[in-house]
Amino acid sequence: MKFKNHQNNSRRKFFRNAIAASVGTAFASTTLRAGEMKEDAFHSRAGEIKITRLETFKVKPRFLFLKVHTDAGIIGLGEPITEGRADTCAMAVEEAARYLVGQDPRKIMHHWQAIYRHSFYRGGPILTSALSGIEQALWDIKGKALGIPVYELLGGPTRNRIRVYAHARTPERIREAKAEGYTAFKTGVKDSRQSGIIANPKFIEEATNDFIALREAVGDDADIGIDFHGAISAPNAELLIHALEPHKPFFIEEPVNCQNVDVMANLARETHIPIATGERVFTKWGFREILEKGAATILQPDLCHAGGIFEGRLIAGMAEAYYASVAPHNPLGPISLACGLQLAASIPNFLCQEQVTLGEGYLKEPFVVRDGHVDLPVKPGLGIELDDDALADKLGHEWRNPETYLDSDGSVVDW
Repeated sequence: MKFKNHQNNSRRKFFRNAIAASVGTAFASTTLRAGEMKEDAFHSRAGEIKITRLETFKVKPRFLFLKVHTDAGIIGLGEPITEGRADTCAMAVEEAARYLVGQDPRKIMHHWQAIYRHSFYRGGPILTSALSGIEQALWDIKGKALGIPVYELLGGPTRNRIRVYAHARTPERIREAKAEGYTAFKTGVKDSRQSGIIANPKFIEEATNDFIALREAVGDDADIGIDFHGAISAPNAELLIHALEPHKPFFIEEPVNCQNVDVMANLARETHIPIATGERVFTKWGFREILEKGAATILQPDLCHAGGIFEGRLIAGMAEAYYASVAPHNPLGPISLACGLQLAASIPNFLCQEQVTLGEGYLKEPFVVRDGHVDLPVKPGLGIELDDDALADKLGHEWRNPETYLDSDGSVVDW
């Protein structure tokens, strides 16, 4: 009996050791292969693409375009601009090129972290705008190298077409835009920069009537947002929001300066109209406070300023957790629009995409609006190709931000 038990125990021990050895060998083999794969994917020269140079050029009316060249012949496009600071942004891109040239462009997140964190002084409009344009171009390269649109790399499409809106400040222009196929629009506040700290009743009345005229021109089946541009004082913003409420704006954009988050949150609690903000907010860290304090339910990251396409995707994910929507900001060029469309295609909480040009005179195949929407892009990368011949007469500009003053006493007011 003891012999039998001993024999059984020995056999069990043998099989345990054999299985352990087998598993250990398999694990070691798998670990080795995984290590080899990691090294190949990140460090190997096999199949590597290298960045050879970064080229920026100013394009009328106020754009800065970027081409990231590679030794594989693939060129990535980006738009690294802070409005009115094109030369400064171009220099920031040139400084980043010292790190990027010779690197594999497909390691997008690695390069984003390196450029953002190694600068030590993180964020801000110039550095983050330069980084945004670079990041856009790297996604364009990666999509082209793989032969797929960028949104496929972000998880695939969540919709088959993308709503866009047009700028319209007069009844004539809003009727024209509606005839062009738009169903959503954005306007501004009449004489907003002359309202002062405490506006008189005439200002509130005229600004409200100006919006009413647009509403009457296109009817109740259109959506009209109104941009305060952060240039209205808090008391005036509250008065104007309440005056506009019966006419149901699509949203109120930047009712006060975006840095005044607590005041914006107070305004958001006092109205049913959605508050939108984000064009002057940078990276996920900047949008965190907006969401935590409930200052806006529509986030407007500008993919040329906020950190690029993937940073926009992260911001959209944060917004989704707060049941907020995303309407990418874009008063810039067609590369910026192409980036916004890639993001819009890939997120569940997209609202509407801003645009000022569909690419006519810039792109070989401009975007087309039908029933207020643009079709889902299908070409690789950002899905666009610059028309160099059409761009020839648009190269170079010296655009500056408007310098605005209060008529009554000449003091500086926000643009």
